[in-house]
Amino acid sequence: MTTTYFVKPDSIVRRIWGDADVILLVFAGSAAEFALNKAVDWLFFTGKLPADPIARLFSTVRYAQEIVFAPEDRARQAVHRMGAIHGGVERQRGYAIPDWAYRDVLYMLIDYSERAYALLHRPLLPDEQNELFTVFRAVGAGMGVADLPTTYADWQRDRQLHLDRDLAHSDFTDQLFARYREQLGSWRYNLLLQAQALLVPRAVSERLPLPQKPVLAQTIGLYRILNGLGLRSVVQRVLLPTEYLDQIRALDKRNS
Repeated sequence: MTTTYFVKPDSIVRRIWGDADVILLVFAGSAAEFALNKAVDWLFFTGKLPADPIARLFSTVRYAQEIVFAPEDRARQAVHRMGAIHGGVERQRGYAIPDWAYRDVLYMLIDYSERAYALLHRPLLPDEQNELFTVFRAVGAGMGVADLPTTYADWQRDRQLHLDRDLAHSDFTDQLFARYREQLGSWRYNLLLQAQALLVPRAVSERLPLPQKPVLAQTIGLYRILNGLGLRSVVQRVLLPTEYLDQIRALDKRNS
């Protein structure tokens, strides 16, 4: 019996979400934009994100990878579980998370997946852009997210509308960035800001005090060289918090 998958084994989406370094950049960009989103108060309601942003990252990645790499039936179960978790939070708070906020999160995952892969490897081809969009649109539809665009081009337009409308610097923004600094320490926090400056769209960067000329831009080529020489694990050990190193390396699923 042939196993069917939610995401095809040869999909660009698997290459993106099976690469630990790309995933970390996806969440570096998302961490900046999350902090600005006008619905960020929902992330503070349970207290999990501000209490431990890095643990929240790993739990989110586990859900995403379960969807991307699991057989279709298990992947759809994971999608439904995500919807149920959010529904439970809504019941606790007493009103619904806005549909636009669900779309914002989905759009972040699409956008930063593309941006991160382009930064570390190469820009996506048009067919790959469509495939990335189609996979995450299916995730959103499975969660019951309303008013999703039907094409990549429509998504690009709606993404910009959401960026223009749904972002604002608030006290929540400052609280989240303070927690990022506490968890990462000063120099890794500065590295995070550098990565965010390279990744985020203008609507995000103009609302945050990110470096205008990030030095990290000049070292991406060096990363590619070291990666090609098989020194990726050494680079990770230098750049990443030691206590999370095993979990970060476990994100690699390049041969799955």
